[in-house]
Amino acid sequence: MDSTTPVSLHAGQAWECLTAPSCAWGASPFWHPQQERLYWVDSILERIWRLHLPSGRVELWQLTQAPGSIVPCRSGALLMAMRNGILLSASWQDVPQQIAVAPYDPAHQRFHDGQCDPWGRFWVGTRVETGTQAVAGLYCLRRRERPHPELRQVASGVIESGGLTWSPDGRTLYWGDGQRGWIETHALPSAGQYPPLLGDPQPFWRRPPGPADEMPARPQGAAVDRLGRYWVALLDGGCMLCLDPKGQLLARIPTPAQRPTGLCFGGPDLRTLFLTTARSGLGPDALKRDPDSGAVFALRVEVPGLPVNRYED
Repeated sequence: MDSTTPVSLHAGQAWECLTAPSCAWGASPFWHPQQERLYWVDSILERIWRLHLPSGRVELWQLTQAPGSIVPCRSGALLMAMRNGILLSASWQDVPQQIAVAPYDPAHQRFHDGQCDPWGRFWVGTRVETGTQAVAGLYCLRRRERPHPELRQVASGVIESGGLTWSPDGRTLYWGDGQRGWIETHALPSAGQYPPLLGDPQPFWRRPPGPADEMPARPQGAAVDRLGRYWVALLDGGCMLCLDPKGQLLARIPTPAQRPTGLCFGGPDLRTLFLTTARSGLGPDALKRDPDSGAVFALRVEVPGLPVNRYED
């Protein structure tokens, strides 16, 4: 079995709805294997959620500003990319401490998708919300060797960061623009060194043109499986794609909601694909068609994904 193997799902499996449709904009899911929990954020309602899979218990953490993404730390803490900066919380619902200031005007943009690389650095993109002159970018947070680690911009030129993740060896970065509908790859010549160096961007995937009256699909959260195949949620596309390492389409899998936002692999064998979705932006007619929009879903797959990378704090 290699990276061009056709996508296969477990026989008889379909999407399973795991939660109520409570999220305006669910995103940034990750699986915590020791806790057997799935974590994710709601950037519009300013919340962090977690689901204990064996019991089905769902917990809510109400915040005071919008979280764009969340990742686990090697110490057991939680790292959160918020509108005004990057914060660290020692434990669930503990008071978070700011360790990096937002390098942009929070009135015009905010942190969006973020993940850690295999070397314990946190990478996070931004999303422009207002202002025609604002430009979103990609940032890398150094491992925490002091109270306030360096946060450095490594790329720019997008409106909405999307599709962020790494190849299995960590030496290829996937990143793109959700609004414009493209994803590129960047080689990492310096691998685990800081500051990171990005190779010249190479085209990977671009949204095909669609009818003028359709909402264009926007690449959002992404994940990679053990074969190096790239999975990405297409907001307003009602689907997720599986691409081989060269960007060739292997499968287009319909999702149970029109606005999928984020995905990750998890479960005890990493063969469960978790999907977050958005309720915001859907009118009454659309919500009648997709009443579970805003819920979290799960789908069993044959090839396991990669475990979550943790921030070195």
